[in-house]
Amino acid sequence: MNIIIVSNKLAKTRSVSLNGIHLLTAAAILLVLFIMAVLSAEYAIVRFQPGRISNEMRAWLASAQNHEQQKQQAYLRESLDTMAISLGQMQARLLRLDSLGTRLVKVAGMKPQEIDFSKVPAQGGAYVPAGQQEITLASMNQQLGNLSALLTDRGDKLAALETLLQQDRLRKKMLSTIAPVSSGWYSSNFGWRVDPFTGRSAMHEGVDYVVPQGTPIHAAASGIVVYAALHPQFGNLVEIDHGSDILTRYAHASKLLVEVGQVVKRGQLISLVGSTGRSTGNHLHFEVRFKGLAQNPVRFLQSNAS
Repeated sequence: MNIIIVSNKLAKTRSVSLNGIHLLTAAAILLVLFIMAVLSAEYAIVRFQPGRISNEMRAWLASAQNHEQQKQQAYLRESLDTMAISLGQMQARLLRLDSLGTRLVKVAGMKPQEIDFSKVPAQGGAYVPAGQQEITLASMNQQLGNLSALLTDRGDKLAALETLLQQDRLRKKMLSTIAPVSSGWYSSNFGWRVDPFTGRSAMHEGVDYVVPQGTPIHAAASGIVVYAALHPQFGNLVEIDHGSDILTRYAHASKLLVEVGQVVKRGQLISLVGSTGRSTGNHLHFEVRFKGLAQNPVRFLQSNAS
């Protein structure tokens, strides 16, 4: 076989002669290259076969799912702990409301068997399904929050109702009372006010009479002196027990004129006005308490005065 080579760079044409040996050599080289290509393709197929890829991907996905499950379980545990705390707080509030309701039944004069707070109220009626509604953790937390706020609101309202009922009961049980001082004006009434020392809102559990130092202080009703000493906040303080869980308190006196255990009558002189203890000036701080709870003294004094 003759191959003629023509080129602009060559002054004349050249010819190459190929014999049978040359052709066999070229064929052998092509065959070797073909076999190598086939072997490379087979290696690639074996190396990256679908089964191997699937196993590796499966292992990676399993690891990722395990990590995600651990995160979800940790979140659920934290959420359950939070919900358990909320449930515990609501259970404590329910016990408080049950106790408060029992007291209200007694104060209102109702029979205990009419409203028994120790038993679950009877319920019934036809079953009407509300449909399928998915309950999520977020919705459950929201419902718990709403229920907690509702319990707090109901507790505050029942406590206020108890105070009103106790005041009404106190008015019926109290002995006829008189004002502890014969003159003066109220500088601070019963209820919430701005504290004169801190400037913050605080509960004032009595009334303050502004009168000169040394003004006589009289017992509002008959009773027994149960406290007559210096108090860290009330200064020179007198407390008189009138029975039926009723107590009156006279604070900030300049001088005490009675002793513990002494029986006093209504209108009897017990101390003199001053400015001892936590006080900004001469005045009498007067309180009326029923079962340890502060009541508004003005309501009882006005009731008896009318």
